[in-house]
Amino acid sequence: MLFSELGLRAELLRAVEESGYREATPIQQQTIPLILTGEDILAGAQTGTGKTAGFTLPLLDRIHATRSSGPRRLRALILVPTRELATQVSDSVRTYGRYMGFKSAAIFGGVSPKTQIAKIRRGLDIVIATPGRLLDLARQNEIDLSSIEILVLDEADRMLDMGFIRDIKKVFRFLPPKRQNLLFSATFSSDIRKLANNLLDNPTEIQVASRNKPADRIRQLVLPVDSRRKRELLSHYIGQHNLQQVLVFTRTKHGANRLAGQLIADGITATAIHGNKSQGARTRALSEFKTGKVRALVATDIAARGLDIDGLPYVVNYELPHVPEDYVHRIGRTARAGNDGQAISLVCVDEKKLLKDIEALLQFKIPREVVAGYEPDPRIKAAPLAAGRGRTRPSKKPRSRTHQPKRQSASGARRKGRGQGAAKRRAR
Repeated sequence: MLFSELGLRAELLRAVEESGYREATPIQQQTIPLILTGEDILAGAQTGTGKTAGFTLPLLDRIHATRSSGPRRLRALILVPTRELATQVSDSVRTYGRYMGFKSAAIFGGVSPKTQIAKIRRGLDIVIATPGRLLDLARQNEIDLSSIEILVLDEADRMLDMGFIRDIKKVFRFLPPKRQNLLFSATFSSDIRKLANNLLDNPTEIQVASRNKPADRIRQLVLPVDSRRKRELLSHYIGQHNLQQVLVFTRTKHGANRLAGQLIADGITATAIHGNKSQGARTRALSEFKTGKVRALVATDIAARGLDIDGLPYVVNYELPHVPEDYVHRIGRTARAGNDGQAISLVCVDEKKLLKDIEALLQFKIPREVVAGYEPDPRIKAAPLAAGRGRTRPSKKPRSRTHQPKRQSASGARRKGRGQGAAKRRAR
């Protein structure tokens, strides 16, 4: 189906055509007509399906239709889990709305709020925001959300995973009770269903594909290897196959930094991107990766959420994720917009259970390929993986507080709470 058949106004169709698109994806075909009629929707869509345009285009159409000649007021709010996704969605709003004269801004943490506040005071029609920074500004009366007509929750499942549910509910208190609500999620967990029941008014549910099915154009491959030889194999494989633009996933920030340094030592230009990096450093790293200045971008799951890299050819799971659904999110960075892609996983004996869980989710056995010279040693026995960590064996260094026995003093509990709060603030 062509975009011109979906009922969008001429200014939007012109911008879409200039962006190189004529045919709408399945999620766009289903969401755009419904949103144009003012319905609430609950949409299940993976990244790379075109869902951003699926809500951005009709949102722009609707707020244009009810535009008034009075003072500019904030009319649409798009909530997203990460800074990178806020920037991506903001770019889409500007691209598709280029002939409509709207003012929009991305609002997120990790940078000084002064510039963001200045934009708000000059007047905005649309805000794309992460929950934490938006809530801070609302509490300080720096942003007025009382005239919001359309609310979008994008990647709602990831926002819940990141612990933003309380902030989201607090943001709702600043919104008017009458509005159109659009919720997009890759998965429909019980928590997502509960959120939808409290937020949406008689919604239409849309599910464009199997919720845990990666894109058909992704070639998946497992390379069995001993844990201690993973980095060596990764460097060898990148060099042997002359891979360019390789997005590499690790479980931890420290692991991302370490691996990036090791790849550089092996002669492969690399950089790391994760929550502890400043926004400027993250933006610079992504720009260098997109332009080819950096060959390998090593990322954690949270940092990579929302990354939209045109034509990304390779994703490497240096370490498998503990949550099987995260594997689908990771490899969904490639094979977007009809392109082909390859997802390679380096799997050691310790990760066999994680691989089994992933394949059970996919209902598909991923092909194996043993690289000559890197055959796994059959004498090595599996060691348990610490939950949420990259280590498979005890470290000689003192354990962090999160690995101490559950019994602790009251002061220790308070310190732990403050640490968790700081981590959440960094993420938002």
